Amino acid sequence: MIKVALSYDKGTILIQGIAHIPFATVDPRTSDQLRAPALYYTNIMEYIKQSGIEYIDNVLDLLPSPNIKIGTNDGNNLSLRDYQQKALDSWIRARMRGCVVLPTGSGKTVIAIKSIETVNAASLVVVPTLDLMDQWTSVISKYFPDINIGNLGGGTDDIQPITVSTYDSAYIRASNLGNKFSLTIFDEVHHLAAPGYKSIAEQLVSPFRLGLTATFEREDGLHTEIPKLVGGVVFQTSSTELAEQKHLAFYKIERRQVEMLPDEIESYKNYYEMYQSCLRRLGFRYPLPFEKLVMISGRNKVAREALLARNRAMDIALNSRSKIEELREILADNKGIKTIIFTQHNKLVYELSDTFLIPCITYKTDKAERQDIIRGFKDGKYNAVVTSRVLDEGVDVPDAELGIILSGTGSSREFIQRLGRLLRPKGDANKNALLIEITSAETRETRTSAKRRKALYNERTTTVERKVEEEGKREDRTINNTNNVSSNNSKNIFTTTAISNHIILMSSPSPSLAVSLSTSTSSELTDRNNIT
Repeated sequence: MIKVALSYDKGTILIQGIAHIPFATVDPRTSDQLRAPALYYTNIMEYIKQSGIEYIDNVLDLLPSPNIKIGTNDGNNLSLRDYQQKALDSWIRARMRGCVVLPTGSGKTVIAIKSIETVNAASLVVVPTLDLMDQWTSVISKYFPDINIGNLGGGTDDIQPITVSTYDSAYIRASNLGNKFSLTIFDEVHHLAAPGYKSIAEQLVSPFRLGLTATFEREDGLHTEIPKLVGGVVFQTSSTELAEQKHLAFYKIERRQVEMLPDEIESYKNYYEMYQSCLRRLGFRYPLPFEKLVMISGRNKVAREALLARNRAMDIALNSRSKIEELREILADNKGIKTIIFTQHNKLVYELSDTFLIPCITYKTDKAERQDIIRGFKDGKYNAVVTSRVLDEGVDVPDAELGIILSGTGSSREFIQRLGRLLRPKGDANKNALLIEITSAETRETRTSAKRRKALYNERTTTVERKVEEEGKREDRTINNTNNVSSNNSKNIFTTTAISNHIILMSSPSPSLAVSLSTSTSSELTDRNNIT
C-alpha cells in the first residue's frame, strides 16, 4: 500500500511518496516531491481518502484552543434572528465554506461569532482596517470573555487561538500562519479578490471558511475568484426584505441636481473641451476608459494633458459652491437630525467642516479623535459628521437618520455601503432613513450618479421624480413617466426618490395627491423611467 506524507511549507502543501495527485505539480527543486497551494488541502485529503491511499498528515498544526463557547454568566447569551440562523444553517450545510451577503447593519458579526462557536477551534478573522480590527476584537471579547483575543496589525503581533488581523498583516504573515487556524473569517470579503490579497486565502490551510459582505460583486469582475478562495454565496437577502421584517429601517433616496455658478460652468466647459480635444489628437474615439487613459499618460504628453484636464473639470463639478449652498438649506431644514455627509475628496471635507463647524473624519484623523467623534455622534453631542471614504465600510456608526452624498465614485459598492450607514432600526418604527445625493447638472457627474443608481434596482426600489422650484418652494411629484423637466427662469433641483416597497409618499397636504408605491423589477424601471 502506498503511503503518502503531507506537510506544510510556507503557504504550500508538500507531498511525498506519490507521482501524481490533483491540484499538485512537481516541485522543480526536487525530483520526488509534489507541491500544491495550501488552499487545496481539503480537496487533496478528499482525493486521498476516496482513493484508499494510506497517508501521514502533518499539515495542520493548530494553535491550542480552549473550549470556545459563548459566555452566558454576564448576560451575553446570543440569540440569532431568523435570517441570521438561516444564514448560519446554510453555511453549515455547505460544509462550513461560503459567503453570507447581508445589508450593512443586519448583524453579520454575530453570525461570525456563532460560526466560531460551531467550529470550536482556532479561528482567524481578517478585516480591512485597524478600526475594524478593534471593533471585532471588542465584540468577540464580549461573547468569549474568558478567551484572550489576539491582534495582528497596527504594530501589534499577538497570535492567540482567536486572532483578528488586517488584510495587510495577514498578507505578510499568511505563509507562516497558514496551518495554525481551522476557521478563517473574511470580513468585507470582496477585498479578498484583489490580486495581492487573494494570496492570503491561497496560503491558508483552513478547512472552514466564511466570507461576509454587503456587496459581493466588484466592478472589475474579480468577485468570480471568491468561490474558489472561500466558497460561493450560501445565503443572501436584501435591505428591503429585512425592512419589511422590521430588522432594518425603511429608506428613501433623493437625487438632486444643482446648477453650477456661471464661472464654474465656464471653467468646466473649457477643461472638458480641452479633454475631448486631447483625445481627438490621440486618435481615440470618445469616451476612452479612464484606466486606459491613466496608463497611457505615463508615457504620452498629450494623454497627460487630457488626464489633467479631465480631473480639473471633474474637480469643479464635484466641489461646486452651489452644492455647499444646497447643503446649507438641507441642514437648516433638518436641524437636530443625525446626519452623515459624504464626499469623495478630503479638500471638500475640510471646507465643509470649517464652514458649518461640523466635526470631520478622514484617513488623517487619529484613532482617539475618531472614536471621540463617533462617541459624540452616538451620545448626541454632535448632530452631524462629514467624511470622505473612511466611514463607507464596516465602521459601526450609530443611529444616523440622514445621509448626504455631495460627491463620490460610480461604484455601486460605495453607494450601497453609504446607504447602509443609515439602515439600523430606528426607535420609531414609522421613521424612514433618508439619503440625499447632490450632483452638478449637465456634467459627467450625472453619468457617475447613473452608475450608482444601478445598485437600487437590485434593492427592488421604485422611482419617483419631482421638480422643486425655488420660487414659492412648490413641489410637484409624479411617477416617473416624463423627462420634460426644465425651466429658464428658476433654479431647478431634480430629485429622484427611491423608496422601499409599500411606503406611501405624500406629495401634498391633500390626501388626494398621495401616491402608493409598489415594487417594480429592474427591467420595468429601466424601460419606464429611461433615466440617463
